[in-house]
Amino acid sequence: MQNNMGGVNARAGEQHTQMTVDDLERLPGNGYRYELVDGGLERAQSPTSVHSLVESRLHIQLGVTAPAEYLVLQGAGVSFNADRTHHRSPDLLVIRTEDFVRPHLVKPPLLVVDVVSSTGAPRDFHTEAGEYAAFGIQAYWIVNPAMHETVIDELRLQDGGYRHERQAIGEDTFATDFPFPVKIVPHWLLAGGPWRERIGGEGA
Repeated sequence: MQNNMGGVNARAGEQHTQMTVDDLERLPGNGYRYELVDGGLERAQSPTSVHSLVESRLHIQLGVTAPAEYLVLQGAGVSFNADRTHHRSPDLLVIRTEDFVRPHLVKPPLLVVDVVSSTGAPRDFHTEAGEYAAFGIQAYWIVNPAMHETVIDELRLQDGGYRHERQAIGEDTFATDFPFPVKIVPHWLLAGGPWRERIGGEGA
């Protein structure tokens, strides 16, 4: 997801009811993506072309690699509490097929992936990582195409918080076995050329 543009206080006064995901459905389509944090509205700009390209190639690589018992979803909303006042829409996520429900997901995804924006204000990944960990999301990837070489960092849940598991930069191969075995060469998330043949590394 693009960088957080700053919280928008949806509560005009102390007695104003907190917003829920139902309220998100009624917001205008004005080029922003919306999330909820403790009933308050947060908005993010629509993705740039670089962000969209990286997100799309990640989606393709995860999708073609995922076994049938998993789903790879792009931009799906997840409600973090029963009141539906805390709602996030990560760039990508992986769930077990049986955990798919309409209209929004309610169980912790196995994996959440966020792509760093190349423009705009810095995003508070520390805050979101804390939310993801508290919700029980087992793995969190942060993909940064804004650096000289594209970088993938994998965080894994341990003892209620995330620990840094691995990092791959540029033409190094990012290889993990969770939630299923997959290999990704960060360079080919953005580079021109035969990315489909090269994104999975040697022997792909």
